Amino acid sequence: MTATQPEVFSEIEKVIQNFKFENIAEDRKLVLQPLVDFIQNKVNNNQEVRLNLICTHNSRRSHLSQVWAQTAAAYYDVKNVFCYSGGTEATALFPMVAQTLTNQGFQITIIEEGVNPVYSIKFSENAHPVIGFSKTYDDSFNPQSQFAAIMTCSQADEGCPFIAGAEKRIPITFEDPKAFDNTPQQAEKYEERSIQIGTELFYVFSQIKK
Repeated sequence: MTATQPEVFSEIEKVIQNFKFENIAEDRKLVLQPLVDFIQNKVNNNQEVRLNLICTHNSRRSHLSQVWAQTAAAYYDVKNVFCYSGGTEATALFPMVAQTLTNQGFQITIIEEGVNPVYSIKFSENAHPVIGFSKTYDDSFNPQSQFAAIMTCSQADEGCPFIAGAEKRIPITFEDPKAFDNTPQQAEKYEERSIQIGTELFYVFSQIKK
């Protein structure tokens, strides 16, 4: 893989270099293909690409997906990509998610404290940070039309049969690392899930022809 501007932080680059696209099963690539097609169609038509990554509580998988998708777009120099996240309900970005991303090289700052903290998540010195906080998928912070709704957990996919304003609904579900909270495997399982999400979303953006 060859990085383009803006360059990601060196620690993130090390993580990316260990992504193994060849380990993505063919049936999983079929699951990812509708997202490739959505992005490619927007790029072909010189349109903005808006992705709303959705999970039940907007606390874990949707945030990991938002951050890695935005990073992948910058890495492969796919222009005008704007990644958001939301839930069927708002809670808070789970601290272990922030810790996992920090361990993988992202620069994270809490810019507003409280029960639902607001995080600045940077993958590059010169790129706009991802703003991470928990919100519903239809929150005013998120796009209201002309976006793809990426359902990152099966509960949200089943619980939201209709996402208002979405051009396309794409289920790409991941196992919830929450199952390992308060266990000795917690950090390992969050890292494992982040790596899976990063690998698959980098694969998606690697397929886009500019």
